[in-house]
Amino acid sequence: MKAMDSALAYHANADASADARADIGERIDALDWAGLETQLDCQGSATAPGLFSRDECAALAALYDDDARFRSRIVMERHSFGRGEYKYFAYPLPAVLDAVRGAAYRHLAPIANRWNEVMGIDTRYPDDHAAFIERCHRAGQTRPTPLLLRYVPGDYNCLHQDLYGEHVFPIQMAILLSAPERDFTGGEFVMTEQRPRMQSRVEVVPLAQGDAVFFAVHQRPVNGTRGAYRVNMRHGVSRLRSGRRHMLGVIFHDAR
Repeated sequence: MKAMDSALAYHANADASADARADIGERIDALDWAGLETQLDCQGSATAPGLFSRDECAALAALYDDDARFRSRIVMERHSFGRGEYKYFAYPLPAVLDAVRGAAYRHLAPIANRWNEVMGIDTRYPDDHAAFIERCHRAGQTRPTPLLLRYVPGDYNCLHQDLYGEHVFPIQMAILLSAPERDFTGGEFVMTEQRPRMQSRVEVVPLAQGDAVFFAVHQRPVNGTRGAYRVNMRHGVSRLRSGRRHMLGVIFHDAR
């Protein structure tokens, strides 16, 4: 755990700590992936409780003030995205974040490939994340997409989809770095599911500090009486009522 904390420290070298990379990779590998897959199939999201410790969450949140870590800062109100702000990490990513991206992708790629097969989508994803990123870069999607979000009272994130270009991995991941009721109130993670010829279904995903949530980016298959069909997914964050909320977003495709 000390190696992990060291790797996440405020001025840690982004290429440092092979031990930290291995540690988080082992934790991700040890998740109940059969159970997570069932949750994703049934509701479009799945939660992995306590993936990061309180200290690890605090260290990741502290990176927000280190501008050298990031390629850009987005003020949501300027773009009608909501209210609040977030920053996209620059390459090279912090070592632990890079490890999270690679380890989680290995388990999500088979789910993504099965979803596409069921939905009649030809795209298939390689087993290794580096190979998929190479595909993105060949298509001109070269900007890293992992991001750190910060909300203060009154902030919210409108329902949206993180697409960014032609090559889109259909599942993404987020980790709540702040503690509900202790660090902030409000700010619930929200998803909507739009089924053909039906009104949208809303899902509030309860998260504690350190929990990871995996969720559909754009579309996912749902079994109906006449076979599988596609539903359209969006996600957002409800209005923060008090405190400060940080969340880490892990998107597996890069941006144009």
